[in-house]
Amino acid sequence: MTWRPQYRSSKFRHVFGKPAVKDSCYDGVPITRSVQDNNFCAVNPRFLAVITECAGGGAFLVLSVHHTGKVDPHQPRISGHKGNVLDVKWNPFNDYCIASCSEDTTVKVWEIPPHGVLKNLTVPWKELQGHSRRVGLIEWHPTANNILFSTAYDYKVMIWNLDCPEQVIKNPVRTISHHTDVVLSLSFNTDGSLFATTCKDRKLRLSSSTTQPKLTPPARSGGQHNSTDLWEANCKTHKASKVLFLGNLKMLFTSGTSRWNDRQFALWDQDDLSVPLLEENLDGSSGVLFPFYDPDTHMLYLAGKGDGNMRYYEIGSEKPYIHYLTEYRSHQPQKGMGVMPKRGLDVSSCEVFRFYKLVTTKSLIEPLSMIVPRRSESYQDDIYPMTAGNRPALSAEEWLSGIDKGPVLMSLKPGSQIAESYSEMGKGLGNTLDTRRSHSRPGMLQLAYIQDKLETKEGKEDGGNTEEERSWTPVSNGEDYGLCSPPRTENELRLKFHKQQEEIRRLRELLNQRDVHVTQLELEIKNMKNSQPHQGSL
Repeated sequence: MTWRPQYRSSKFRHVFGKPAVKDSCYDGVPITRSVQDNNFCAVNPRFLAVITECAGGGAFLVLSVHHTGKVDPHQPRISGHKGNVLDVKWNPFNDYCIASCSEDTTVKVWEIPPHGVLKNLTVPWKELQGHSRRVGLIEWHPTANNILFSTAYDYKVMIWNLDCPEQVIKNPVRTISHHTDVVLSLSFNTDGSLFATTCKDRKLRLSSSTTQPKLTPPARSGGQHNSTDLWEANCKTHKASKVLFLGNLKMLFTSGTSRWNDRQFALWDQDDLSVPLLEENLDGSSGVLFPFYDPDTHMLYLAGKGDGNMRYYEIGSEKPYIHYLTEYRSHQPQKGMGVMPKRGLDVSSCEVFRFYKLVTTKSLIEPLSMIVPRRSESYQDDIYPMTAGNRPALSAEEWLSGIDKGPVLMSLKPGSQIAESYSEMGKGLGNTLDTRRSHSRPGMLQLAYIQDKLETKEGKEDGGNTEEERSWTPVSNGEDYGLCSPPRTENELRLKFHKQQEEIRRLRELLNQRDVHVTQLELEIKNMKNSQPHQGSL
């Protein structure tokens, strides 16, 4: 046998968990006591949503991400459901749109005001009525806009198109009835053409998500094929409860229990569901294992319900596939976990993942950052590749016609979003600009175009207001002065204060981004001026 080193080289070997300080946590949150095996929490770069305990119906809170500290017990809620809310999910392409499902058999989609929830919301934007029993899980399509999946205790998976004029939608575009018991989890592949489910009947299923079934898998050596768009795996030694697609690796990860009720995870080949590639027992605890995967770093996180610790691994495409890294330990057990999208991370501190940990024993939501230790404070390109952004690749109509596309990627480099908007503005300059840009390094803008933009910006600053600015009226916290009324209660005063702080923070961010972008453009001009004589001499 050839000797192999005991330790493998990895840039993520020393990733560590950094919990937020007390002032950066959300204290006094009445977290739900529901026994449903969901995360009960959803996060995006603007808002944090958490399901709360509420008498006489279901409700959940929507807080500004920056509204940390003690939460007002009379904080306005979203309380339009008649039964307990079981799951909430933010629209990946709209930070002001959230879906919720409940024991009242409905799914409701809500529009959140730009400055947050200032009064109780009871009327949804859309209401989806089709399930006959309580709805336990919802998921947004990863690349198509306004496509929502829901599963309920009637054993059905329904696909909904929200791009329709009706406020109450009673007919889904497709109903999947392959399951014989309650669906426990649902996960999409990268382009959303396939989705995998786990069920109480112990089976792992792989299905086509399109309304026109077209899944024709390659020759597989195992698994049970029930129809043209469904594959099933029935492993007697592994009872799966949660499933995840592992990015573009064409592998599935499931967590569950073994035949002897030990907590266990398994790895599956997407093209062969007969036997798992790998099975590994963890411990004898009874809490459900929640897996989270980062396709950019290929890191997998395992957090157990009721545990205080969290294990993390690195996934490879070759045996042994899963490499244990280390473990984060805490004395505070978690009931659920929310995950911040990559575009909401702090890249200046080398943060590669961020959890929002629900601690019911203290009515606390604790942010937990996963940090890659680096000495340099500059942007680290190797740990922040292009990642899925907040722009849909397809419209609902295109997806319903049978088209599949991968996600629209974005860079996390500070200022790159502004550069992308400039490149979109320059699409009308003709093919010459596109051709010349393709020969320069990525993200480079043409010298004349940059100068033109700078001159335009300076002209706007020196020459007075634009039409948009002239039509602008004085506002306070996003409201016209004429419509502003003095706060009547301490709660209203506190809400207006937080609203004002959020507006100040947003304006500061815009100013900082503008200064950074101007500096970048000046450097681009200088570099291109310096390179022109050399190009002429050649």
